[in-house]
Amino acid sequence: MAPSNPLANWERVGDSFYRKVAVYDAIFDEDVELENYIIAGAPYGGAIALHRDESRMQRFRDSHTTKSSIDIYSNSGKLINRINWEYGTIRGLGWSDKEELLVVTEEGTVRRYFGLHGDFTSFSLGNGAEEYGVRGCRFWTSGFVALLSNNQLVAVSKYDEPRPKLLAPCPEGEVFTWSLIPPAYTLSRSVEVLLAVDKTVYLIDPTDAEDKVLQNGPFKHASVSPTGRFVALFTGEGKIWVVSSDFQSKFSEYDPKSRTLPTTVEWCGDDAVILAWEDEIHLVGPNGVATRYFYDGRVHVIPEFDGVRLITNDACEFLHKVADVTEEIFRFGSTSPASVLLDSVDLLEKKSPKADENIQRIRSSLPEAVDTCVNAAGQEFDGYWQKRLLKAASFGKSVLELYNSDQFVEMTEKLRVLKAVRDYQIGLPISYEQYMRLTPERLIERLVNRHEYLLAIRVSEYLQIPADRIYVHWASQKVKVSTVDDEAVCKLIVQRLDGKPRISFEIIAQAAHDEGRAHLATQLLNYEPRAGKQVPLLLNMEEDEIALDKAIESGDNDLVYYVLLHLKGKLPLASFFRMINTRPMASALVETSARGEDPELLKDLFYQDDRPIDGSNVLLSEALNETEVQRKTEKLQLASRLLSDSKDATVVLHQKLLNEASQLLKVQENLDKEIADRSEFVGLSLNETVYRLIRSGYGKRAQRIQSEFKMPEKTYWWLRLRALVAKRDFGELEEIGKNKKSPIGWEPFYNEVLGAGNTKLASLFIPKCTNLPAEDRIEMWVKCGMIVKAGEEALKAKNVDALELLRTRASGPAVSDIDRMINQLRPRK
Repeated sequence: MAPSNPLANWERVGDSFYRKVAVYDAIFDEDVELENYIIAGAPYGGAIALHRDESRMQRFRDSHTTKSSIDIYSNSGKLINRINWEYGTIRGLGWSDKEELLVVTEEGTVRRYFGLHGDFTSFSLGNGAEEYGVRGCRFWTSGFVALLSNNQLVAVSKYDEPRPKLLAPCPEGEVFTWSLIPPAYTLSRSVEVLLAVDKTVYLIDPTDAEDKVLQNGPFKHASVSPTGRFVALFTGEGKIWVVSSDFQSKFSEYDPKSRTLPTTVEWCGDDAVILAWEDEIHLVGPNGVATRYFYDGRVHVIPEFDGVRLITNDACEFLHKVADVTEEIFRFGSTSPASVLLDSVDLLEKKSPKADENIQRIRSSLPEAVDTCVNAAGQEFDGYWQKRLLKAASFGKSVLELYNSDQFVEMTEKLRVLKAVRDYQIGLPISYEQYMRLTPERLIERLVNRHEYLLAIRVSEYLQIPADRIYVHWASQKVKVSTVDDEAVCKLIVQRLDGKPRISFEIIAQAAHDEGRAHLATQLLNYEPRAGKQVPLLLNMEEDEIALDKAIESGDNDLVYYVLLHLKGKLPLASFFRMINTRPMASALVETSARGEDPELLKDLFYQDDRPIDGSNVLLSEALNETEVQRKTEKLQLASRLLSDSKDATVVLHQKLLNEASQLLKVQENLDKEIADRSEFVGLSLNETVYRLIRSGYGKRAQRIQSEFKMPEKTYWWLRLRALVAKRDFGELEEIGKNKKSPIGWEPFYNEVLGAGNTKLASLFIPKCTNLPAEDRIEMWVKCGMIVKAGEEALKAKNVDALELLRTRASGPAVSDIDRMINQLRPRK
């Protein structure tokens, strides 16, 4: 078979090249009509989930296909699992980076499937999801956001510990599209949501909904780049914009000249945008330059951080930017040292003396050429070119006297692994960059989840990674599916795992226990060498103290919990406390468990252990959860009373703080009774109380509370500033600006007022920022739109460079003013 042309699938898009690599062909059967399915793909070349789109008109289906299901396929079209679905309308389908499938229903129930074979955990979104219904979901690698029908957003930031939280209240109106910026790429380190409502876009975070004041909506698509730096917006005029994620800069615009709205807008890496219709794709690069691809049927786009997977009934393709090293070697007419080195391999095979001449010509750059060929080999999916590039690198390094071959050897290992997992039978078309980010351990985990145990073991051995988890997973599955008697299963597992290091029979026994095979679980535990695993037998023998000590020695918290629950149900409370008081780990676990489930037990524990501060903290927590003011006060007084007998300085301080909290509660209760707008103050912190008072127009009351509770002056000024900005009381802010001094300086006033959109008032604070460098003040004037003032600032600082930069940003009469200032600093000769 003749080698393929490395430039065959390259397309120039602006200054860069992109290529589409055909990874698999004929992947889906004809009866799988992809145009009728919602498709979600796991990152890093992971599995694909298909669910029939109930909103589309469909042709006749037989009784089998009428059953709703979620089908999990490999990228090569191999069916991994079918999950029958009878649990409500699906509104969200996504994957975590651990290849866990997330399914969100309209009622707000979330199922997290792990292992690809139907095991799951579930939780509820709450926060009104059941009442209003989920409208849609957007996912990132470790969390997702759900949009409810009342425009409220609910965020889940961790799948392992799901704690759904409401984001800031959203504006009313029709939501045309929305997207999110993952926490890793936001300054707040919280997820931020872009919500296209009416003709503008709002940025929603946990505390605020900011109108970006756009006018070209309604925006029908919004997509954030993989690094969170850029946003692609499909405007109401049918154009695609690329803007910065802070909406301060617009980088490009592209008109697809289509009357039909694209079905999908996604990013191809961080440099290009994909517009997808049913059977057509536009790849839009920087500066609005684009290329088009056409298909015979529906194409689905699955984004990756370094490209996109394109899924059709006929093929799975990977579209990505051509790497710099690849372009350097294969670009038409390239004379780079690496390209010359690759050509030398052909000459060497032809036994041409020119091969040595080429090597001598690039000898000074030969180490870099070898490195480039090695790196370029990693970028290739075609085995032929991988081998050619590595052969070129091998030829180059054989000529060098001193060359570290570690990179060459490592690349060879990685390519062998990638070739194995990209095989049609496995269907993991992972790129080199994705493999480096995923890590070999997690790639092996994906093989295990597909029950590809032999390949997983071979990869582990080849990369010298422990394979114990693979064997344990195999044994656990054998326990689940085996129909022979317990003795035969136990014998088979023990024989197969004999001599294998670090095998945990506890996990295998747990699998047997979960399947209701208690006898098999007991048999397997006999092969567990760790003492802590013998605890269940010790408890059955009523050796309670020894069992507790063994559990603590094992370091397994779950096992210690198991023993403690057994002892708590069996012993009187006093005896139970006496047993755990001499064992710090057991005492700590009881304390942790009681905090969430049994506060009365926690109080008894702290009383028995003579820990008054901890006991008062429990009462303080209960006070915070009370809704009635009287009950809150009673709990605070009880907490204070617990500390009254101690003279320790820490305890005295703690008691003082509790008394202040009780005092603040009384003040807040009076405020709720007296203030006409019925603002609820009870339960707010001191800062929140002062802030709300100022924002509601009760500044003198806020001052009294500041004095009464000895609030620091700087804190009060910050609260006052933000409250006045929030209520847009610019007159009061202007009056404050007449003061000579500010405890917090004047730059915060400038920033907050400017953020509120009042550039005129913001500009009044610039001259007061005397502690800032002239360059900063120049930029502050520019942000206020006052180029001439910025020029005067630059003139005062005699900064000609700044004036010349301002000259490029000026327009109208301001140009002549800036020129005049430049001439003052640079008089004509």
